[in-house]
Amino acid sequence: MSTQAPTATATRSSSASSSAATTRALLTCAVVASPLWAAVSLTQAATRQGFDITHHPLSALSNGSLGWLQITNFLLAGALLALGATGLRRVLGGTPGGTWAPRLVRIAGIGMIAAGAFVMDPIDGFPVGAPSAQTAALTWHSYAHFAAGSVTFTSLIVACYVLGRHFGRAGNRRYAIASRAAGTALLIGNGWAMAGGRAGTLTLAVGAVTALLWISVVALRGRRGI
Repeated sequence: MSTQAPTATATRSSSASSSAATTRALLTCAVVASPLWAAVSLTQAATRQGFDITHHPLSALSNGSLGWLQITNFLLAGALLALGATGLRRVLGGTPGGTWAPRLVRIAGIGMIAAGAFVMDPIDGFPVGAPSAQTAALTWHSYAHFAAGSVTFTSLIVACYVLGRHFGRAGNRRYAIASRAAGTALLIGNGWAMAGGRAGTLTLAVGAVTALLWISVVALRGRRGI
């Protein structure tokens, strides 16, 4: 009996340690996903010939000879975000918003994967030589891309507001405000772009990057708390 108790305790300790390590790894996926997507997207936006972020959506970077970079960016970041959602579920479970926030983040990740799989058509002169936005005829995969984008943006917006509720109920006013601000940035940015507002693609990019990076911040906070 004296030998069994320490053995059982050691086994439970080892299992808990393994579970914590797995959770940290999953959360790392969520931490890395958004900065990776933002860095690759914005670097291309600044360097690829003919691209103007005030006229072209970041999704348009999936076209041209270097389009594979953005396609891979969507697929990889989406997969990391979907995996990271499991880590968020583990650290947020049992708290207000702890069920739906991770679900919405996972949906957003799946939406990003779909956005990478279904490439939007060349638009408004990008890549160089593409038809203007007024004359281009959209194909089915472009519509599929827009649908995937809508799912991603909607999920991210709602996830940020759910996280705002989570942090508000926990008494963390600073994080609650930041969560709602991130969701509002994407809501306004996407709404302005959908309405055809001036430089709408820029406001959408700012909103998307803001919301995505906030998910990374929340994941990093959860990782540090393990």
